[in-house]
Amino acid sequence: MTASRSTSLFNEDPLEFTVDETQSGQRLDKYVTDSLEEGTASRTLVQEWIRSGSIMVDGRPVKANHKVSVEETVTVVIPEPEQAVIDPQDIPLEIAYEDSDVIVINKPRGMVVHPAPGHYSGTLVNALIFHCTDLSGINGVLRPGIVHRIDKDTSGLIMAAKNDLAHASLAAQLKEHTVTRKYIALVHGKVPHEHGTIDAPIGRDPQDRKLFTVIERGSKRAVTHFAVLERLGEDFTLLELQLETGRTHQIRVHLKYIGYPLAGDPMYGRNKTIGLKGQALHAAVLGFKHPRSGEYLEFNAPIPADMEHELMILRQR
Repeated sequence: MTASRSTSLFNEDPLEFTVDETQSGQRLDKYVTDSLEEGTASRTLVQEWIRSGSIMVDGRPVKANHKVSVEETVTVVIPEPEQAVIDPQDIPLEIAYEDSDVIVINKPRGMVVHPAPGHYSGTLVNALIFHCTDLSGINGVLRPGIVHRIDKDTSGLIMAAKNDLAHASLAAQLKEHTVTRKYIALVHGKVPHEHGTIDAPIGRDPQDRKLFTVIERGSKRAVTHFAVLERLGEDFTLLELQLETGRTHQIRVHLKYIGYPLAGDPMYGRNKTIGLKGQALHAAVLGFKHPRSGEYLEFNAPIPADMEHELMILRQR
């Protein structure tokens, strides 16, 4: 599958997907739902888009039950949401840094970063809109200020831009791989090497379009560096991971690929083996050049209490 994607989720620029052999014969509504970024739209919403003509196959309108064929091009123009205004919500935020250009939040595990169709409340964006008088508008009405993301069940540091100048600067630093992003992860198995680099391309899993995997076709280069912090017996290892690139689910996919899956990961890990609600992954360090002054800023967030509790249990085994 290949796709072109604009910076804003809701945009007149179409997304284009090319059907490959593994997807041939699927219903169009399922194919589109699985091909879109996770959480973008439900299958019911996709069916509405098909009926309204927002989704075409080889330039022509078809029905939701159309069976896609190899090499067909599926074009998706995601319409503006009916609810274009996101309500501010007084949700407590742990703020690591804030000025007139940028805000850095220590996000708790379980909080979604931005609203998606059918899920407009309780997100970091709802909280930011309440807290901040302004946020950058580059990423559209549902993602104001959001420059990068971390998964719902990953805790830790995330930055947001308060104006378009700051957003452009931070986005450029991410693209140039100059932002420092270090994570703490608990993985299954005893990692034998003290440090290493995983350089393996990531793309959609042809067997399950909601997942990502290491694959050559339709992929992008992905690089993760790791170092062992602590070995917890024969069954677990605590790692520090540094992202060079920032692909969707990169750490989770790379750890599975090398045979040391992330503990507690419901998508890429093993059956539930620890007490956390979600994966044992924490964005511990975030560093970047201030978009206005150029000064390098770096922030640290301690491992959250729930993850620290799991580590204590493993140390006592």
